[in-house]
Amino acid sequence: MRSCMVCGVSTTLAPTAPATTPRRPALGRRTRVLALPEARWALVSLLAFLLALTLDLTGVTAWAYGPLYALAYAAGGWEPALEGLRALREKTLDVDLLMIVAALGAAAIGQVLDGALLIVIFATSGALEALATARTADSVRGLLDLAPTTATRVTGDREETVATADLAVGDVLLVRPGERIGADGTVLGGEGEVDQATITGESLPVLKTPGDDVFAGTLNGTGALRVRVDRDPADSVIARIVALVEEASRTKAPTQLFIEKIEQRYAVGVVVATLAVFGIPLAFGADLTDALLRAMTFMIVASPCAVVLATMPPLLSAIANAGRHGVLVKSAVAMERLGEIDTAALDKTGTLTEGTPEVTAVRPLPGSGLDEDALLALAAAAELPSEHPLGRAVVAAARARGLALAAAEDFTAAPGRGVTASVEGRVVTVGRAGTAADDATTVQVTRDGTPVGTLVLTDRLRPDAAGATAALTALNGTAPTLLTGDNARAAARVAEATGLTDVRAGLFPEDKVTAVRELEGAGRKVLFVGDGVNDAPALAAAHAGVAMGRAGSDLALETADAVVVRDELSAVPAVVRLSRTARRLVLQNLVIAGTFITVLVLWDLIGHLPLPLGVAGHEGSTVLVGLNGLRLLRESAWRSGTAQEA
Repeated sequence: MRSCMVCGVSTTLAPTAPATTPRRPALGRRTRVLALPEARWALVSLLAFLLALTLDLTGVTAWAYGPLYALAYAAGGWEPALEGLRALREKTLDVDLLMIVAALGAAAIGQVLDGALLIVIFATSGALEALATARTADSVRGLLDLAPTTATRVTGDREETVATADLAVGDVLLVRPGERIGADGTVLGGEGEVDQATITGESLPVLKTPGDDVFAGTLNGTGALRVRVDRDPADSVIARIVALVEEASRTKAPTQLFIEKIEQRYAVGVVVATLAVFGIPLAFGADLTDALLRAMTFMIVASPCAVVLATMPPLLSAIANAGRHGVLVKSAVAMERLGEIDTAALDKTGTLTEGTPEVTAVRPLPGSGLDEDALLALAAAAELPSEHPLGRAVVAAARARGLALAAAEDFTAAPGRGVTASVEGRVVTVGRAGTAADDATTVQVTRDGTPVGTLVLTDRLRPDAAGATAALTALNGTAPTLLTGDNARAAARVAEATGLTDVRAGLFPEDKVTAVRELEGAGRKVLFVGDGVNDAPALAAAHAGVAMGRAGSDLALETADAVVVRDELSAVPAVVRLSRTARRLVLQNLVIAGTFITVLVLWDLIGHLPLPLGVAGHEGSTVLVGLNGLRLLRESAWRSGTAQEA
């Protein structure tokens, strides 16, 4: 259904299923054309017109083809006429009504064929617009197809099939080979290769073992998994993607708001000019039929349908495409802002680095009687009950080596000091000893009060960090600025590895805000990328903010303009490039729309523009700009951005 004033062009996604109740869309992943009412009526109108035209050309009596022309008028015109009358009751002018009036006017002066052709072209254009809008909605709504409607919940030794909507945090699911995972969660047991391309964009299945995160809707290929539900199904990654894109479809970018503001005045101008085009020639003795046709044609071709449709399809298509690749852009405003940035500022921990420590060295002390495996197993046994990131890293390192861990008793943890536990009758303490010169954390292990060795843990640099910073540098012409609360030594190490030269270390959250505002005070439009927690003030202060994190914390979703779900830094320059492509398409659309309107109006005023040809040009330009914007739904639109980061 068309909706905007004068042009009636719909610039939002078609309504989709609420994110809290995943269900399969009625039209499937690819909209079937004839499933759309607009398409069915347009087809009836077209067939009736073609049959009437054939009979008309054969010279048969008008009683034979007249009813068919009437059917073409009715099938193609009843719905836009109804919408136009509704708009008129609300004291707004709608192109639907203007088109119908023009068609009936043509019929009234004997040009039945021209009027019918106008109706057919108009109805066909409406069907194409409806199809384009539905395709955009399907590209997002199709994500809900991925979430299974049921899951196998395990309670003790009992298995039961339940609706995924009824799952609760803490439930344990059994996911067999070939089944889709019912909720976001953590693997408790089993191993399996999970195809998560729909969420992370990875082309190959990923091996999932205990402790790994999994996403709702991803496909378990091999091996059975026991998964603990960590998020309510309504808050899963898929649901968030859909909810955020739906929310984005209800927002309007500044460019769109500006166009609509101008369009309100333009609409009045079109009506006044139409009356002038009709009345002035008539006052000077022009033929009534010619004056009326010229005025009707002018009214149609001057309507700014294509201009109104120029902005939102490219931006919404870019949002949908980014969402399919795990980047949640919250609004059309945010998508437009991402393309405007000309410099970047990056956090260190959790952004340029992975934010999770790993054991990089195991060093038993001479005389301890322990080798590396024995020392690591001892420390991991003591750390097993711990929830601290360092403790989890120690346990993960021991499991990676396949070490058996003894049971720990009398576990205690002292914040900032470490843990103590009884392991096989010996008191084992694992505590932080300090930070080494290479920014690695050293952990000391003692047994019965005697040091027996140390473990070295390091926060690894993201594999794609250097490539992402290089891509941002290429995009903006300047290298990103590193803003971190960590010490200068750690910051320098990361900066050297990623090619950054502007490094600001030891910053509190308010200091990062000051740094961002300092950059923007120099005339820059800053993109800040952080982990979405302690970086929230800077995310809010920047021209555009992107939060890293596969799960996307609530704070990140509230503060940032976009969240990178797949936790790959390379997605940041990719979405910036996609946004810039969308902005270029908006400009292209405005040029196309303006050119069509100018040429058609001048043709009608200076020469003689046939009414059907004017309608064809007007509707053709509207469809053209709509389809041009929808090009960003294609997979190649995202790949072209990531390829240039490689």
